[in-house]
Amino acid sequence: MSIKVLVVDDSALIREVLSVALAKDGDIEVVGTAEDPIIARRKIKELNPDVVTLDIEMPNMNGLEFLSKLMRLRPTPVVMVSTLTHKGTSETMLALELGAVDFVGKPGHDLAGGLDAFGAEIRTKVRAAAVSDVRGQAMQASVATKPVAVTSASAIPAGSLIAIGASTGGVDAVRKVLARMPADCPPIVVAQHMPPNFTERFAERLDQQIELKVQEASDRMPLEMGNVYIAKGGFHLRVENTSGQLKCRVTADELVSGHRPSADVLFSSVAKVMGTKAVGAILTGMGKDGAEGLKSMREAGAYTVGQSKESALVYGMPKVAMEIGAVVEQAMVEDIAGKLISGFLRRKSAA
Repeated sequence: MSIKVLVVDDSALIREVLSVALAKDGDIEVVGTAEDPIIARRKIKELNPDVVTLDIEMPNMNGLEFLSKLMRLRPTPVVMVSTLTHKGTSETMLALELGAVDFVGKPGHDLAGGLDAFGAEIRTKVRAAAVSDVRGQAMQASVATKPVAVTSASAIPAGSLIAIGASTGGVDAVRKVLARMPADCPPIVVAQHMPPNFTERFAERLDQQIELKVQEASDRMPLEMGNVYIAKGGFHLRVENTSGQLKCRVTADELVSGHRPSADVLFSSVAKVMGTKAVGAILTGMGKDGAEGLKSMREAGAYTVGQSKESALVYGMPKVAMEIGAVVEQAMVEDIAGKLISGFLRRKSAA
């Protein structure tokens, strides 16, 4: 059965480009297009699409306002088609926080030099969106009680580390985990699949929203307690120990598991450098990146957690990790911070 898509964009050219790109492989059907949110609202009711692609800047109603209403009234998987300017980056981050599954960068006005890559990317992300649990997440959010944040990590030995990997849906999942971490927690390193420019804005948004200090990782940056280090888009993040000081290593070597940054690269370095003095979590995302790396962490004696199917927007990466024995246990996203902190006390049993 084909995936039904509604394309929403005020540009007739972009609507045509998207329609052609999406239909290329035959498993995606563009059932309709709309030039503004007012028309889109009517067509969503008529056509019941599996996925909506959505522009931000449109007449009659801003795409973010429309997305907010859609997620509240009729939760539907949405892939944003964004301009990759500084302003576009900020708006796209807001869209992900509002419930969009993922985003792609809009092709340039000349449409040259990247249509094949753009088409492949939008098809991949629409397929991921089609199997995402947007409706389930919305239902959970409407009934969930607020979990208690962890208040202290004082019992954790100095020199410990927390590693997190995430992809599709990870903007909200990472925020939920970090927001429940105590201010005195060990350093946290995060590999979130994002392109260049977006990770800096992601770190800035998190820094505004949570108690911990969040920053984009740079090469040789020391890892300090109560700080979060986000892998830079287009670069791998590793951890190294130089004369007893934990530091970030940021490199632009080849893609691993199809990604850069890769959670496999981060987790594997943590396994090698930290052994039992680390804990790790793999969160929502399509594919298998991070599973093998997290398994190496567990085999090195680290305590590991996977996001549960019930709370994952896309149960891909955590599913593979569970299947290959990379995680000690699975947990709802709201409980993962507590599991990681308490996991330091149980890590010997996880080896």
